[in-house]
Amino acid sequence: MLNETTIEQRLVNLERTVTELKRLLIASPTPSNWLEKVTGSISDEQTFLEVLEYGKSLRYADKPVYETSE
Repeated sequence: MLNETTIEQRLVNLERTVTELKRLLIASPTPSNWLEKVTGSISDEQTFLEVLEYGKSLRYADKPVYETSE
């Protein structure tokens, strides 16, 4: 079991970390453009290409398929 000194030190470290995270959050500008928010969010090129294909399939899902018969 943790003793009181260890718990107190962990609490102090946690409070410092939360304070630093709040400071960073306040300091970072929030982009108003949705594209700026998502730019760079997918770092894996293969995953990005899969997302593009998925989006393309959704866009064309309701379009009629024209068959040409000769």
